[in-house]
Amino acid sequence: MTRFFMLVIVTLFAQTLNGQTVTLKNWIAEDHSGQMQINVSRDTLEIVSPKGVTLWYNQKLTGEYEISYRVQVVMQGGPFDRLSDLNCFWAANDPEHPNNLFARSAWRNGIFQRYKTLNLFYVGYGGNHNTTTRFRRYYGTGAESEDEIVRPVIKEYTDSEHLLQPNHWYDIRIVVKKDATDFYVDGDKLFHASLSRAGEGDGYFGLRLLTNHVIFSGFKVFH
Repeated sequence: MTRFFMLVIVTLFAQTLNGQTVTLKNWIAEDHSGQMQINVSRDTLEIVSPKGVTLWYNQKLTGEYEISYRVQVVMQGGPFDRLSDLNCFWAANDPEHPNNLFARSAWRNGIFQRYKTLNLFYVGYGGNHNTTTRFRRYYGTGAESEDEIVRPVIKEYTDSEHLLQPNHWYDIRIVVKKDATDFYVDGDKLFHASLSRAGEGDGYFGLRLLTNHVIFSGFKVFH
């Protein structure tokens, strides 16, 4: 097992395209603390996030596709073991730099408010200290814009069944089709949004974490 500190690019994981596996794909981290720790073992990352971290898969996904992975929030008494914020972005684009999501990567730097400058879909699973699970659409109008305008809530859960459980392996699946996108947890469809135009689901996937300790494994993309 190899440990990286203040990681910028991680080259690992297998991506599956049309049933064929392609190895050594790149991940780019935006780390607010500058002290993120990552343990790498085969197709698995163990990530400790002292502050906000976004770990981007650096391949733009287009057309119809499906993302799947397994992930858990580790609760074993560590200094950043916190049962909250197992989040993700997908179909992410920067309207100021439509051909380069990473043009403002250093400026975003894992600071959550600055992601309001992007167009994307977002699930905050167990957010707000594990009191809410929310599905939002981001419209990329600016970091200082009101949440109701720039990132309205499409659907929200507050019941315990839809909040985080410690050390539980979650099977996550994100599906993008021509006219809709869906988000599944352990086989259950939690969220749905319609797509009204071609290419609306195109963009980048990012694992989004905040002051916690997770294990992220078996990432795959199917086209």
